[in-house]
Parts: sequence; structure tokens; C-alpha cells
Amino acid sequence: MHRGIARLVLVLVGFVAAALVGLAPAHAEGPSITAVVTGADKSPVAGVTINVTGPDGFTGSAETDAEGLATIEVPSGGKYIATVDVATLPVGVEIKSGPERSINVLQGDKKALFPVVPVGEGGDSGGDSGGGILSGITLDRVLQLLLDGLILSLIIALGALGLSLIFGTTGLSNFAHGELLTLGAFTVLVLNTTFGLNLLIAAPIGIVISAALWGWGQNQVLWRPLRRRGTGLIAAMIVSIGLAIALRYTILFFFGGSPESYAQFAGQPGIEIGPIFVTPKAIILSIIAVILLVAAVAWLKNSRLGKATRAVSDNPALASASGVNVERVISVVWVLGALLAAYAGVFLGATQNVVWTMGQFLLLTLFAAVVLGGLGTIGGAILGSFVVGITVQLSTLIVPPELKTASALLLMIVLLLIRPQGLLGRPERVG
Repeated sequence: MHRGIARLVLVLVGFVAAALVGLAPAHAEGPSITAVVTGADKSPVAGVTINVTGPDGFTGSAETDAEGLATIEVPSGGKYIATVDVATLPVGVEIKSGPERSINVLQGDKKALFPVVPVGEGGDSGGDSGGGILSGITLDRVLQLLLDGLILSLIIALGALGLSLIFGTTGLSNFAHGELLTLGAFTVLVLNTTFGLNLLIAAPIGIVISAALWGWGQNQVLWRPLRRRGTGLIAAMIVSIGLAIALRYTILFFFGGSPESYAQFAGQPGIEIGPIFVTPKAIILSIIAVILLVAAVAWLKNSRLGKATRAVSDNPALASASGVNVERVISVVWVLGALLAAYAGVFLGATQNVVWTMGQFLLLTLFAAVVLGGLGTIGGAILGSFVVGITVQLSTLIVPPELKTASALLLMIVLLLIRPQGLLGRPERVG
């Protein structure tokens, strides 16, 4: 017992040390609105003034920086209006769909996008055009959202594969899995911005640290002792929820609530490929994500340890009786899951922002992908991720962006009513 307590203290100290290195504690900040002003080639537009008005007479303003970002902190949730000061725009351009955006801040941080186009190509002034719910649907927009959906699907697949493996080998529904993405992203952020390592160097080092500390270390200190004590799966799930909340607000305490960016490749100009835009970093990160997913699946299907992992997932007792070291397999699964999640966090942080709620907001989509594809199945987790990711993005054609995750969850419910075992899951006999 004393040894277990000592191990727990050591890992907690390691966590605090990793979070504190080079950083002073920051108080939790309120929600904020980040305006993103980009040109036709997705390049950032600096020096543009953004004004925000809201409840109780709130007013605020900020000027876009070199990355085209302007962040205005707001006192609380509510409905706000963000408006571009058109006098500060470069000559000969205007804001597409009008200079005003209505933003409903529910919790955390919100983004307002202001794409810049040549004068005369800005479309309507931001009001109701009267064209109905389908009036804004064009082939170009569908193709762009489809591409965005594929990129999001890769991020979801990286997290969902690890979540599915952990569930398959231990039976644990790990609600702290989203925080593995956040911890990976912030570990790389510390190496990149505090220690000054280039992102190309900081990323692989941070991902390895995350796999060792947040994967193997978490299992050794917390989950392995709980399994040895015979803790039930419901109790373990509750522990994972508590762990997720503790990690989330610890990150908030030390790093604050404002979105952060990596020092390199932020505000990268986009590449025009026909009717769609994509940044070079998104292309490279997507290729690496595909390589990681293919390598993980090949390892699980062909390697000796991968076959042992699948044996433990099918029947842990029989695998143990056959000579498989079940605890070793579970440790490897935790390392692999944390590694994939850490890369997903870096992927998300590099293409969007690093923020303390990034894992929390992605968690439901991870579970939706795993359940939709079939619990505990490798291919199911990946297939479910692409169904969920593409649905989330394409749904914004007809629903507000705030509801896009709900559309994927609704799709999951409908499909499970038709096929309860999921897309690639096996039907099980009950009774």
C-alpha cells in the first residue's frame, strides 16, 4: 500500500513539474471570442479592427495580429455581435457575407471567421437573403466541407482507435481519453514555446513523452492497481470521469483559458486546389496520420504482440491461460493509445488552436465513432470515425455550427436502432 501511494505521489509530482516548467501559474480566464480574418488564399490579414458588443452593454475591440487573429475576452456566456471595422481593411477588398457575425457563446472560447474577398464578390451583407435553408449550398462549399470532414475524420480516428483498444482489452469506457489529446498538445506546446524547440523537433519528443508519461505511467499508477483490486467497470468509469475533470482544470489553472498557437507554421497560407483550399501543414499532418493508422493496424494484425492484443480483446481469461502476459499487453495498448491521441492533439493544435477544452469537445465524437463502428473492433473504430467526421462537417450546410456534433450523435442513434452491434461489430446473443 505504501509503495502504491509513493508511486502516485511521484507521478503527480511529475505532472505538476511538466506543467510548470518555465511557466508561472495563470488564473483561469473567462470565455473569449477569436476573430479570424483571412484572405482569398487563406493567408492571414493583419491590422484589422474587430468590435464586439454583447449583453449588459458590453463592448470590446481588438486588432488582428500577424496570424490574422484578434481575441476579445467577454465577461460571460450570451449572444454577442462581432463586427469588422471596414475602414481598417486593405484597399479593394471586403468581408465575404458581410462584416457582422452573431456569436452565441455557450461556454469556453468561440471563433468568428471573416474571409476577405475582392470588392464585388462579398455576396450578401450578412442578413437573411430569403433563399431558405438550402440557399447557401454550392458544389464548392460541399467539396470544401468534405475535405474538412476527411481531415477531421483522421483526427477522430487517431483518438478513437486507442479508445477502442483500451475498451477491448480492459472493458474500460475511458472518459479521460480526450484529455490524452489535450495533454499531448500541451506537452508539445511547452517544448516548443518554453524550451524553444522547433515544432518539427518538439512534436516527436512530446509525443513520446506523452506516450510514456500519460499512457504507460497512468496505467501503472492508476488503472493497474484498480484492476488488481477487482474494481468494477462502472466504478472505473466514474474514476475516469473524475480524472478527466481533474486533468482538464489543472491544465486550465496552469495555462489559462486563452487559445495558444505553436511558434511555427501558424497562419500558414492555403493552397488552392480547384474549388477548395488546404494548408500545406494540413496535407503533411494528414499523410502522417494515415501512415500512423496503417502502421497501427498492420502491427495489430501481423505482429506477435498485436495478435496477443487481439486475443486479450476477444477473451482475456483464455489468453492468459494460453500463456499471454495480459498486463504487458494492456500496458502496450495504453502506450499506443496515448501515442495516437497525442499526435491527434498536435494535429488539432497545429491546424486550429491549443486550448484546454480541445479534448473535451472531441470526446463525444470519439465515443460516437467507436460505438458506431462497433465496440472493440479495429476497422470499426476507423470506419466510424470517417462517418462521424464527414457527417459533422457536412451537417453545417443545413444546421448551425454549434449543432454539428449533435448531428453526428443523432446519426449514431439512428444507425444503432437499425444495427445495434455497429457497422462492423458482431451480433451477440443475450440470455
